[in-house]
Amino acid sequence: MDDETFLRLKAFFPQITINEQEEDHFKSLWSLKTFNQYDFITEAGSIERYFYFVLEGVQALYILNEKGEKVVLGFSYSGSPSGVFDSFIAKQASHTFLEALKPSKLLAISLEDYLNLFKKYPDFNVWGHEFFRDILFGRLHREVEILTMSAEQRYIAFMQRCPEELKVIPQKYLASYLNMKPETFSRLRASVSY
Repeated sequence: MDDETFLRLKAFFPQITINEQEEDHFKSLWSLKTFNQYDFITEAGSIERYFYFVLEGVQALYILNEKGEKVVLGFSYSGSPSGVFDSFIAKQASHTFLEALKPSKLLAISLEDYLNLFKKYPDFNVWGHEFFRDILFGRLHREVEILTMSAEQRYIAFMQRCPEELKVIPQKYLASYLNMKPETFSRLRASVSY
């Protein structure tokens, strides 16, 4: 892992203080995984083996509804975590798919090494608490948006807060995530400025 990559990974764990010796150990726990566009990173029915940190690319987390259509639950992108967290932690088969929407480079850590970080470095407990709190609050906020906002309001809110990477992913994925038909999303994209 080069210095720039390590600094990006370290910035994802701002609560963690490690010395130079510990840095070498920490770096050794992560491996680089690369995926082509539309590769499955994790498939429904399999157990998620890694917690990922995204270096490049965009990924979509989704389920298939009864019609076999993708229902997008979320995205990951450069600088964010990725993976199917419930499957990873519980060591149970995933109900969701994780797909690379753009060519992707991810740093991966196994469950055993991930859990050992919490034992070896007490600061990881602070990070873990804040990480899962942020995920929970983000999910609650998304549910409120879906249930209380119009399609136009959801579109504007999303486009105002989303990073540039998400603005270039296929429209059908964004429409699904925002709980609207692709035609509605296309109309809003053409007519609404944010």
